[in-house]
Amino acid sequence: MSFFSFGQSAEIDVVLNDAETRKKVEHKSEDGKKDKYFLFYDGETVSGKVNVTLKNPGKRLEHQGIKIEFVGQIELYYDRGNHHEFVSLVKDLARPGEITQSQTFDFEFTHVEKPYESYTGQNVKLRYFLRATVIRRLNDVVKEMDIVVHTLSTYPELNSSIKMEVGIEDCLHIEFEYNKSKYHLKDVIVGKIYFLLVRIKIKHMEIDIIKRETTGTGPSVYHENDTIAKYEIMDGAPVRGESIPIRLFLAGYDLTPTMRDINKKFSVRYYLNLVLIDEEERRYFKQQEITLWRKGDVVRKSMSHQAAIASQRFEGSAASESALEQAAKEESG
Repeated sequence: MSFFSFGQSAEIDVVLNDAETRKKVEHKSEDGKKDKYFLFYDGETVSGKVNVTLKNPGKRLEHQGIKIEFVGQIELYYDRGNHHEFVSLVKDLARPGEITQSQTFDFEFTHVEKPYESYTGQNVKLRYFLRATVIRRLNDVVKEMDIVVHTLSTYPELNSSIKMEVGIEDCLHIEFEYNKSKYHLKDVIVGKIYFLLVRIKIKHMEIDIIKRETTGTGPSVYHENDTIAKYEIMDGAPVRGESIPIRLFLAGYDLTPTMRDINKKFSVRYYLNLVLIDEEERRYFKQQEITLWRKGDVVRKSMSHQAAIASQRFEGSAASESALEQAAKEESG
Protein backbone atom coordinates (compact mmCIF):
# COMPACT_ATOMS: atom_id res chain seq x y z
CA MET A 1 0.00 0.00 0.00
CA SER A 2 1.43 3.42 -0.91
CA PHE A 3 0.87 6.92 0.39
CA PHE A 4 2.05 10.42 -0.55
CA SER A 5 3.14 13.01 1.99
CA PHE A 6 5.63 15.86 1.64
CA GLY A 7 7.06 14.44 -1.56
CA GLN A 8 7.90 10.97 -0.19
CA SER A 9 5.99 7.73 -0.63
CA ALA A 10 6.59 4.17 0.50
CA GLU A 11 5.33 0.64 0.10
CA ILE A 12 5.24 -2.09 2.73
CA ASP A 13 5.57 -5.77 1.92
CA VAL A 14 5.37 -8.70 4.36
CA VAL A 15 7.26 -11.89 3.39
CA LEU A 16 7.30 -15.10 5.43
CA ASN A 17 10.67 -16.80 5.97
CA ASP A 18 9.33 -20.18 4.83
CA ALA A 19 7.12 -18.84 2.01
CA GLU A 20 8.73 -21.16 -0.56
CA THR A 21 8.12 -24.36 1.42
CA ARG A 22 5.00 -23.64 3.49
CA LYS A 23 1.79 -25.28 2.28
CA LYS A 24 -1.03 -23.14 0.90
CA VAL A 25 -4.72 -24.00 1.16
CA GLU A 26 -7.89 -22.65 -0.38
CA HIS A 27 -10.14 -20.61 1.88
CA LYS A 28 -13.44 -18.93 1.11
CA SER A 29 -13.57 -15.14 1.31
CA GLU A 30 -16.60 -13.08 2.29
CA ASP A 31 -17.77 -12.73 -1.31
CA GLY A 32 -17.75 -16.52 -1.74
CA LYS A 33 -14.58 -16.68 -3.84
CA LYS A 34 -11.78 -19.06 -2.89
CA ASP A 35 -8.20 -17.86 -2.61
CA LYS A 36 -5.01 -19.59 -1.48
CA TYR A 37 -3.36 -18.67 1.80
CA PHE A 38 -0.39 -19.93 3.81
CA LEU A 39 -1.46 -22.64 6.28
CA PHE A 40 -0.49 -22.60 9.96
CA TYR A 41 -1.32 -24.71 13.00
CA ASP A 42 -1.61 -23.91 16.69
CA GLY A 43 1.78 -23.37 18.35
CA GLU A 44 3.74 -22.78 15.15
CA THR A 45 6.17 -19.86 14.96
CA VAL A 46 5.33 -17.08 12.49
CA SER A 47 8.45 -15.28 11.22
CA GLY A 48 9.51 -13.24 8.25
CA LYS A 49 10.55 -9.83 6.98
CA VAL A 50 8.89 -6.45 6.56
CA ASN A 51 10.22 -4.57 3.56
CA VAL A 52 9.74 -0.79 3.55
CA THR A 53 10.52 0.50 0.07
CA LEU A 54 10.89 4.23 -0.58
CA LYS A 55 9.47 5.43 -3.89
CA ASN A 56 11.78 8.47 -4.05
CA PRO A 57 15.32 7.47 -2.97
CA GLY A 58 17.23 10.29 -1.34
CA LYS A 59 14.17 11.88 0.24
CA ARG A 60 13.63 11.09 3.89
CA LEU A 61 10.54 9.54 5.39
CA GLU A 62 9.65 10.64 8.91
CA HIS A 63 7.73 8.22 11.09
CA GLN A 64 6.56 7.73 14.67
CA GLY A 65 7.66 4.09 14.75
CA ILE A 66 7.36 0.88 12.72
CA LYS A 67 5.62 -2.22 14.12
CA ILE A 68 4.14 -5.55 13.14
CA GLU A 69 1.18 -7.29 14.80
CA PHE A 70 -0.14 -10.83 14.74
CA VAL A 71 -3.92 -10.68 15.19
CA GLY A 72 -6.68 -13.26 15.56
CA GLN A 73 -10.11 -11.68 15.45
CA ILE A 74 -13.82 -12.43 15.11
CA GLU A 75 -16.05 -10.10 13.11
CA LEU A 76 -19.83 -10.39 13.33
CA TYR A 77 -21.36 -9.00 10.15
CA TYR A 78 -24.28 -7.34 11.95
CA ASP A 79 -21.79 -5.56 14.25
CA ARG A 80 -19.21 -4.41 11.69
CA GLY A 81 -17.67 -1.71 13.82
CA ASN A 82 -16.51 -4.07 16.56
CA HIS A 83 -13.69 -6.56 15.98
CA HIS A 84 -13.28 -9.03 18.82
CA GLU A 85 -9.57 -9.84 19.11
CA PHE A 86 -8.66 -13.09 20.87
CA VAL A 87 -4.97 -12.96 19.88
CA SER A 88 -3.04 -9.68 19.71
CA LEU A 89 0.77 -9.69 19.63
CA VAL A 90 2.98 -6.70 18.76
CA LYS A 91 6.65 -6.37 17.81
CA ASP A 92 8.27 -2.94 17.51
CA LEU A 93 10.58 -2.92 14.51
CA ALA A 94 11.90 0.67 14.66
CA ARG A 95 11.72 3.58 17.09
CA PRO A 96 10.41 6.99 15.94
CA GLY A 97 12.81 8.60 13.51
CA GLU A 98 13.36 8.80 9.78
CA ILE A 99 14.23 6.50 6.91
CA THR A 100 16.50 7.75 4.13
CA GLN A 101 16.64 4.51 2.15
CA SER A 102 14.60 1.31 1.73
CA GLN A 103 14.94 -1.02 4.70
CA THR A 104 14.13 -4.59 5.72
CA PHE A 105 13.10 -5.55 9.26
CA ASP A 106 13.08 -9.12 10.63
CA PHE A 107 10.29 -10.32 12.90
CA GLU A 108 9.40 -13.51 14.77
CA PHE A 109 6.35 -14.47 16.81
CA THR A 110 7.44 -17.64 18.63
CA HIS A 111 5.08 -20.60 19.19
CA VAL A 112 1.96 -18.52 18.63
CA GLU A 113 -1.27 -19.72 20.18
CA LYS A 114 -3.92 -20.08 17.45
CA PRO A 115 -6.80 -21.70 19.31
CA TYR A 116 -9.54 -21.62 16.65
CA GLU A 117 -9.97 -22.62 13.01
CA SER A 118 -10.17 -19.89 10.35
CA TYR A 119 -13.80 -19.56 9.28
CA THR A 120 -15.88 -17.48 6.87
CA GLY A 121 -19.61 -17.94 7.32
CA GLN A 122 -22.94 -16.31 6.58
CA ASN A 123 -22.87 -13.94 9.57
CA VAL A 124 -19.38 -14.24 11.02
CA LYS A 125 -15.72 -14.32 10.05
CA LEU A 126 -12.78 -15.58 12.11
CA ARG A 127 -9.46 -14.54 10.61
CA TYR A 128 -5.76 -14.39 11.45
CA PHE A 129 -3.46 -11.82 9.86
CA LEU A 130 -0.16 -10.01 10.09
CA ARG A 131 -0.41 -6.21 10.04
CA ALA A 132 2.70 -4.09 9.42
CA THR A 133 2.41 -0.36 10.14
CA VAL A 134 4.62 2.67 9.55
CA ILE A 135 3.11 5.14 12.03
CA ARG A 136 2.73 8.68 10.68
CA ARG A 137 1.33 11.88 12.13
CA LEU A 138 -1.37 12.18 9.50
CA ASN A 139 -1.78 8.88 7.71
CA ASP A 140 -0.30 5.52 8.73
CA VAL A 141 0.99 3.17 6.06
CA VAL A 142 -0.55 -0.27 6.69
CA LYS A 143 -0.17 -3.65 5.01
CA GLU A 144 -2.16 -6.72 6.09
CA MET A 145 -1.45 -10.32 5.14
CA ASP A 146 -4.01 -13.00 5.94
CA ILE A 147 -3.08 -16.56 6.87
CA VAL A 148 -5.29 -19.63 7.43
CA VAL A 149 -5.26 -21.76 10.57
CA HIS A 150 -6.49 -25.36 10.74
CA THR A 151 -7.21 -27.08 14.05
CA LEU A 152 -6.36 -30.78 14.18
CA SER A 153 -8.03 -33.35 16.41
CA THR A 154 -7.19 -36.87 17.44
CA TYR A 155 -9.52 -39.77 16.79
CA PRO A 156 -12.33 -39.71 19.36
CA GLU A 157 -12.15 -42.68 21.74
CA LEU A 158 -15.89 -42.83 22.32
CA ASN A 159 -17.61 -42.93 18.97
CA SER A 160 -20.90 -44.71 19.41
CA SER A 161 -23.25 -45.49 16.56
CA ILE A 162 -26.48 -43.53 16.10
CA LYS A 163 -29.79 -45.42 16.26
CA MET A 164 -33.04 -43.56 15.74
CA GLU A 165 -36.67 -44.16 14.92
CA VAL A 166 -39.18 -42.26 12.83
CA GLY A 167 -42.78 -43.11 13.43
CA ILE A 168 -46.34 -42.06 12.73
CA GLU A 169 -48.73 -44.18 14.74
CA ASP A 170 -50.19 -47.06 12.70
CA CYS A 171 -48.82 -45.54 9.47
CA LEU A 172 -45.06 -45.59 9.42
CA HIS A 173 -42.24 -47.05 11.49
CA ILE A 174 -38.65 -46.68 10.33
CA GLU A 175 -35.39 -47.34 12.15
CA PHE A 176 -32.13 -45.93 10.93
CA GLU A 177 -28.61 -46.49 12.10
CA TYR A 178 -25.31 -44.75 11.30
CA ASN A 179 -21.99 -46.42 12.08
CA LYS A 180 -20.73 -43.58 14.33
CA SER A 181 -21.52 -40.09 15.55
CA LYS A 182 -18.14 -38.40 14.94
CA TYR A 183 -16.62 -38.15 11.48
CA HIS A 184 -13.44 -36.60 10.13
CA LEU A 185 -13.80 -34.32 7.09
CA LYS A 186 -12.74 -37.00 4.59
CA ASP A 187 -14.75 -39.78 6.22
CA VAL A 188 -17.53 -42.01 4.90
CA ILE A 189 -20.93 -42.14 6.59
CA VAL A 190 -22.12 -45.73 6.48
CA GLY A 191 -25.60 -46.67 7.64
CA LYS A 192 -28.80 -48.64 7.12
CA ILE A 193 -32.48 -47.82 7.10
CA TYR A 194 -35.05 -50.44 8.11
CA PHE A 195 -38.73 -50.20 7.14
CA LEU A 196 -40.74 -51.93 9.87
CA LEU A 197 -44.18 -50.56 8.96
CA VAL A 198 -45.18 -48.75 5.75
CA ARG A 199 -48.81 -47.75 5.30
CA ILE A 200 -48.30 -44.44 3.57
CA LYS A 201 -47.01 -44.15 0.01
CA ILE A 202 -43.48 -42.77 0.18
CA LYS A 203 -42.21 -41.55 -3.16
CA HIS A 204 -38.85 -40.04 -2.24
CA MET A 205 -36.30 -40.29 0.52
CA GLU A 206 -33.02 -38.45 1.08
CA ILE A 207 -30.38 -37.60 3.66
CA ASP A 208 -29.26 -33.99 3.92
CA ILE A 209 -26.19 -32.62 5.68
CA ILE A 210 -27.21 -29.34 7.29
CA LYS A 211 -24.80 -26.75 8.65
CA ARG A 212 -26.22 -24.52 11.38
CA GLU A 213 -24.32 -21.34 12.16
CA THR A 214 -25.34 -19.58 15.38
CA THR A 215 -24.11 -16.08 16.18
CA GLY A 216 -24.75 -13.65 19.01
CA THR A 217 -26.01 -14.16 22.53
CA GLY A 218 -29.17 -13.61 24.54
CA PRO A 219 -32.02 -11.94 22.64
CA SER A 220 -29.87 -11.17 19.58
CA VAL A 221 -29.14 -14.73 18.47
CA TYR A 222 -29.08 -15.47 14.74
CA HIS A 223 -29.39 -18.95 13.24
CA GLU A 224 -28.45 -19.69 9.63
CA ASN A 225 -29.18 -23.14 8.22
CA ASP A 226 -27.38 -24.17 5.04
CA THR A 227 -27.97 -27.48 3.25
CA ILE A 228 -24.47 -28.65 2.33
CA ALA A 229 -25.39 -31.97 0.71
CA LYS A 230 -28.41 -33.91 -0.50
CA TYR A 231 -28.05 -37.67 -0.86
CA GLU A 232 -30.94 -39.52 -2.48
CA ILE A 233 -31.53 -42.83 -0.71
CA MET A 234 -34.40 -44.08 -2.81
CA ASP A 235 -36.90 -43.00 -5.42
CA GLY A 236 -40.03 -45.13 -5.20
CA ALA A 237 -42.07 -46.92 -2.57
CA PRO A 238 -40.35 -49.11 0.03
CA VAL A 239 -42.00 -52.24 1.39
CA ARG A 240 -42.19 -53.60 4.90
CA GLY A 241 -39.08 -55.51 5.94
CA GLU A 242 -36.87 -53.77 3.39
CA SER A 243 -33.52 -52.34 4.43
CA ILE A 244 -31.54 -49.78 2.45
CA PRO A 245 -27.79 -49.21 2.85
CA ILE A 246 -26.33 -45.70 3.02
CA ARG A 247 -22.84 -44.70 1.99
CA LEU A 248 -22.11 -40.99 1.93
CA PHE A 249 -18.60 -39.69 1.16
CA LEU A 250 -17.84 -36.41 2.94
CA ALA A 251 -14.68 -35.49 1.01
CA GLY A 252 -16.57 -33.87 -1.86
CA TYR A 253 -18.36 -31.31 0.30
CA ASP A 254 -17.37 -27.92 1.68
CA LEU A 255 -17.25 -28.79 5.39
CA THR A 256 -15.48 -27.39 8.44
CA PRO A 257 -14.92 -29.00 11.82
CA THR A 258 -17.74 -28.63 14.33
CA MET A 259 -17.18 -25.40 16.30
CA ARG A 260 -18.86 -25.01 19.67
CA ASP A 261 -19.16 -21.63 21.40
CA ILE A 262 -16.05 -20.09 19.81
CA ASN A 263 -14.88 -17.28 22.10
CA LYS A 264 -18.54 -16.99 23.24
CA LYS A 265 -19.35 -15.46 19.86
CA PHE A 266 -20.53 -18.20 17.49
CA SER A 267 -21.02 -21.93 16.88
CA VAL A 268 -21.07 -24.14 13.78
CA ARG A 269 -22.84 -27.50 14.07
CA TYR A 270 -23.71 -30.21 11.59
CA TYR A 271 -26.80 -32.41 11.38
CA LEU A 272 -27.87 -35.44 9.39
CA ASN A 273 -31.46 -34.85 8.30
CA LEU A 274 -33.50 -37.83 7.08
CA VAL A 275 -36.33 -36.59 4.81
CA LEU A 276 -39.28 -38.65 3.54
CA ILE A 277 -41.80 -37.24 1.05
CA ASP A 278 -45.11 -38.99 0.41
CA GLU A 279 -47.29 -38.87 -2.71
CA GLU A 280 -49.23 -35.93 -1.30
CA GLU A 281 -45.98 -33.95 -0.92
CA ARG A 282 -46.06 -34.16 2.86
CA ARG A 283 -42.59 -34.14 4.40
CA TYR A 284 -41.46 -36.21 7.37
CA PHE A 285 -38.01 -35.71 8.81
CA LYS A 286 -35.75 -36.63 11.69
CA GLN A 287 -32.59 -34.74 12.57
CA GLN A 288 -29.48 -35.94 14.39
CA GLU A 289 -26.37 -33.93 15.25
CA ILE A 290 -22.99 -35.31 14.20
CA THR A 291 -19.53 -34.06 15.14
CA LEU A 292 -17.02 -33.27 12.40
CA TRP A 293 -13.29 -33.01 13.09
CA ARG A 294 -10.13 -32.39 11.07
CA LYS A 295 -7.57 -35.14 10.79
CA GLY A 296 -3.85 -34.51 10.23
CA ASP A 297 -2.51 -35.26 6.77
CA VAL A 298 -1.83 -38.98 6.38
CA VAL A 299 -1.28 -41.26 3.43
CA ARG A 300 -4.85 -41.75 2.31
CA LYS A 301 -6.17 -45.02 1.04
CA SER A 302 -8.57 -45.01 -1.84
CA MET A 303 -12.19 -44.07 -1.23
CA SER A 304 -13.45 -47.53 -2.11
CA HIS A 305 -11.10 -49.11 0.43
CA GLN A 306 -12.11 -46.60 3.09
CA ALA A 307 -15.80 -47.24 2.51
CA ALA A 308 -15.33 -51.00 2.60
CA ILE A 309 -13.49 -50.83 5.94
CA ALA A 310 -16.28 -48.70 7.43
CA SER A 311 -18.88 -51.04 6.02
CA GLN A 312 -17.13 -54.10 7.44
CA ARG A 313 -16.88 -52.57 10.91
CA PHE A 314 -20.51 -51.55 10.79
CA GLU A 315 -22.10 -54.69 9.42
CA GLY A 316 -19.54 -57.32 10.39
CA SER A 317 -20.78 -59.49 7.56
CA ALA A 318 -19.17 -61.72 4.98
CA ALA A 319 -20.56 -59.44 2.30
CA SER A 320 -18.47 -56.62 3.69
CA GLU A 321 -15.37 -58.78 3.67
CA SER A 322 -15.86 -59.44 -0.01
CA ALA A 323 -16.33 -55.68 -0.53
CA LEU A 324 -13.01 -55.14 1.23
CA GLU A 325 -11.31 -57.70 -1.00
CA GLN A 326 -12.85 -56.05 -4.07
CA ALA A 327 -11.58 -52.63 -2.96
CA ALA A 328 -8.09 -54.06 -2.41
CA LYS A 329 -8.14 -55.45 -5.95
CA GLU A 330 -9.21 -52.04 -7.29
CA GLU A 331 -6.27 -50.42 -5.48
CA SER A 332 -3.70 -52.92 -6.69
CA GLY A 333 -5.18 -52.67 -10.18
